[in-house]
Amino acid sequence: MAKQKIKGNIWLDSVFGTMFIYLFMFVVSNITAFKIFDALDPIGQALEDLEMTDYAFSQMREQPKMEENIVLVNIGSLTRAGIAEQIRILDKHKPRAIGADSFFTAHTQDTLGTLSLANAITTAKTEIVMVARVDQSDSLGALHAGDELYDVLYLSDSMFTDNTEFAIANLDTEAAFQQDVKICRKFPSYRGVLGTDEEYVAFGAMLASKIDPTAIEDLKKRNNEYEIINYRGDFYNFYDPDTTEFRRFGALDFDEVLYENFDPDFIKDKVVILGFMGNDFLDLYSWEDKFFTPLNKKVAGRATPDMYGPVIHANIASMVLNRDYVDGLNPVVDAIVGVLLCFINVLLFSWIYRNYGSWYDGITKLIQVVEVIVILGLITLLFATNSFKLEIAAGLFALALAGDLLEVYYGVVRNTALKVIDKFKGRKKVVVQET
Repeated sequence: MAKQKIKGNIWLDSVFGTMFIYLFMFVVSNITAFKIFDALDPIGQALEDLEMTDYAFSQMREQPKMEENIVLVNIGSLTRAGIAEQIRILDKHKPRAIGADSFFTAHTQDTLGTLSLANAITTAKTEIVMVARVDQSDSLGALHAGDELYDVLYLSDSMFTDNTEFAIANLDTEAAFQQDVKICRKFPSYRGVLGTDEEYVAFGAMLASKIDPTAIEDLKKRNNEYEIINYRGDFYNFYDPDTTEFRRFGALDFDEVLYENFDPDFIKDKVVILGFMGNDFLDLYSWEDKFFTPLNKKVAGRATPDMYGPVIHANIASMVLNRDYVDGLNPVVDAIVGVLLCFINVLLFSWIYRNYGSWYDGITKLIQVVEVIVILGLITLLFATNSFKLEIAAGLFALALAGDLLEVYYGVVRNTALKVIDKFKGRKKVVVQET
């Protein structure tokens, strides 16, 4: 067994080795940002949208209880007159609030339907919450790309907004266009608009406050720019063969409302979310206003989106109402944990490299495999049982690279640096090796 007597402090080398690993990751991440390796990485493309906590959502959690305070109503392909009639019928049965997850403009050929809808909204006795959306103008985006600053506010036309409140329906998907694949894991809690004193809370949170007025206050106390959505389920659809699992929300199809084919107590004193959930409940394959979520059973290489926008807002409302938040460490603390994890491994691997050189590859690979499996398992279990998410992806990636990159550090980077230092000092480096 070869034992290498390497000059230098192992602690200092471990610090520099850790710095080298993170520098390598930084350089590689910037190179791959140009999509140079996309054609060579089909597996990476299939897995790039995967998080280990998705497995906890889709496979490890028990079936949730039904949410008793929130009901979904599908508008399907109804005209504006049809939606107006839905609102009148719902209003008659005294829900706590109606959230309209749709934007309405005045510019349409359906003049009578538009007037009917405006009248139904503005004369309703039930509180109506309309969606809004904040955005960055191109000029602001050029100056503050990536910053949570907004100067554009989208609302329905003013003829629909008397007697209503507004709340933002923004969902974080990283999709550039509506037609792009949309993976939704989080939402902005609240946002302001530059040049105004208005602050808009999340649509789901506003609806939750109609049941519990303190819900928004508790959300704001968390002081998070984004909240991870603690998904609990989809809506119950008798026609969907997958409705046996993860169905939490009661729902009415458009015709059930129009024909009043429901028990009035089903919506009385409840929050009703009105929005598009397919042309009808038989329409199981519509992609309109539909997102990929962690509840998707196919957690990698997804092919079919699994949840409509109104249902996502229902999950948000339920989470805020029940204070069922996903907690985690501060991002800075997450990063420090990742660096410390990497450093500990580099220190251990350095000791192995110095004392058991010929065994180095086998021992370090075994340690890495066991560590990654154990850590990922603990992260997933912690999320599934306690809704606590540890974000140390960079640290885990560094750990996976530590064994090989440490050899590069000792064999190339460190030796090169020592030669440069020796040359600068005008002396030769002495290497002692014993077997």
